[in-house]
Amino acid sequence: MTIGVLPSLPSYDGAELVIPAPGEGPGNWAGAASAVLVDGVFWLTWRNRRPLSDGRGVTVSVARSTDGVRFEIVTEVHRDQFGCESLERPVLVPLPDGGGWRLYLSCATWDSKHWWVDSLTADTVEGLPEGRRQVVHPGSDTVAVKDPVIAIDPVTQTWQMWLCCHPLTEPGHEDRMTTRYLTSTDGLEWHDDGEVLAGRPGRWDARGARVTTVVSHDPLVVLYDGRADAESNWYETTGIARWDGTQLVADAEAAPIASPHSDGAFRYASAVPLPDGRIRYYVEAAREDGAHDLITLVR
Repeated sequence: MTIGVLPSLPSYDGAELVIPAPGEGPGNWAGAASAVLVDGVFWLTWRNRRPLSDGRGVTVSVARSTDGVRFEIVTEVHRDQFGCESLERPVLVPLPDGGGWRLYLSCATWDSKHWWVDSLTADTVEGLPEGRRQVVHPGSDTVAVKDPVIAIDPVTQTWQMWLCCHPLTEPGHEDRMTTRYLTSTDGLEWHDDGEVLAGRPGRWDARGARVTTVVSHDPLVVLYDGRADAESNWYETTGIARWDGTQLVADAEAAPIASPHSDGAFRYASAVPLPDGRIRYYVEAAREDGAHDLITLVR
C-alpha cells in the first residue's frame, strides 16, 4: 500500500476541541462519535462516558453546527430507554430521499460482556428519542456486536455496515475484536458477508481491529482502531487499511496514529468529506489528565 495515493490522514497536531470530557481523569470520555454533512449542516452524535464506578456510557447526544466546530445539542438519548448498562458508539444516518433520520446505538447487556445494536427512526432529528425502535443486530451467546460504521454506496445505493465483533467464548478475553461486513436494502435487515479485518499477530493491532470510518469509497480505504494487548483496552490508536478485492488489508509500514498525552488513545475516527475535497475528522483523543476529549481537524 502506498501512503502517497491515500487521503490525508488525521493527527493530533492542530486539532480543535469540540466536546470536552464530562469530567477530569481516566474513564471520563466524550467521543465514539460519528458525523455527517447534510445541506451545509454538520450533524454530530457521540456518547458521554463516565468511569466504570460512575455508570459508564450514560447518554448519547446529537448536535448540529454550521462550521463543524461549535455545536448546539438538539436532542439526547439515555441508556434507560434501552434498558442497557452502557451506551457506546452511535451513528446518525439521514435516510434516502428525505425520508427522515435513523440513530443506531450500541447497547451493553447488564452484568455481561454482551452488546447489541439497536435503532431509532423518526421524521426529524428532534423526534429521534420518541422514534420507532428496532433491534438491528442482537448479537448472540457467543458474539457481542457494537460500534457499527454505516454508509450507503453512492453507486448501488446498497446499505453497508462494518460491525465490530467481540467473541464471548473465552472468559476474560472478550476484549478481542474483529470487523465483519454486512449489507442491506433498508438499513434494518442485514446480510452478513463475513469477516473483513482482524488483528495481526505480533503487531500493534494484535489484539483486534475495528473499522471506524470510510475515508474513500473508490478505492475503499478505511481507518480502524487497534491495540496490542488486553491492557490497552479503551486506549486504542488508529491505523489505515484498504480493500484488496476480498478483505481489508492494513498498511504494513505505517505506525499507528496516537495522542501525545497520557494513555495515547486516538480512536473512533469519523471522516466527513468537505465540498473543497478535504476531510474533516472527528476523533476521541486522550488529554494530559487521562480523560478523553472529542476533537476535530481538517486535512
